[in-house]
Amino acid sequence: MTDPADPPEPSRRIRGVALYDGFLSAAGQARVLEDLRAVAKAAPMFAPETPRGRKMSVRMTSAGKYGWYSDRRGYRYIDRHPSGTPWPPIPDSVLAIWRAVGSTRRDPDCCLVNYYGEGTRMGLHQDRDEADFGWPVVSVSLGDEALFRIGNTTRGGKTESVWLRSGDVIVMGGAARLVYHGIDRIRFGSSALLPDGGRINLTLRVVD
Repeated sequence: MTDPADPPEPSRRIRGVALYDGFLSAAGQARVLEDLRAVAKAAPMFAPETPRGRKMSVRMTSAGKYGWYSDRRGYRYIDRHPSGTPWPPIPDSVLAIWRAVGSTRRDPDCCLVNYYGEGTRMGLHQDRDEADFGWPVVSVSLGDEALFRIGNTTRGGKTESVWLRSGDVIVMGGAARLVYHGIDRIRFGSSALLPDGGRINLTLRVVD
């Protein structure tokens, strides 16, 4: 496996964020999607609410030791699905992506699975609910194209946007670990991977 100090060369970098265009082949995408169906069967997707009581437009579930969760008590990780059942393990097909571009020294504790339907977006935010920012965040795109916005490590200032396509992988690590980022919109129907359209995004993180 790839040494974490010498990962494959990314296709490009934007504000320190490494982008791997077309990292997953069509067969690789289909394999991951099939594994995610098993995850969603064991831990059905749900629509969390923000601390202000608003329902998020994305639906989500998780795999691994922890799942990311949000309600009126705030943003946090929990060790089981809201139904009370343990989260299913992270599929090997997904772990292989982490080990290729993230780290071989430690596997992620959480694989957050977000589904973006038509009209869904995600505002600019940081991934900072983890204990150690020394580990990267690895994100995998499946399905419809998404306009991904990359900001700075502090709020405000200029941003840059890039279209993410099915099979693309991004890594936020090092100085870019805490950049603000979000999804402005989905180009619904741009991919045939998901029968009913939409986009699935996987976010792999070390939590402890």
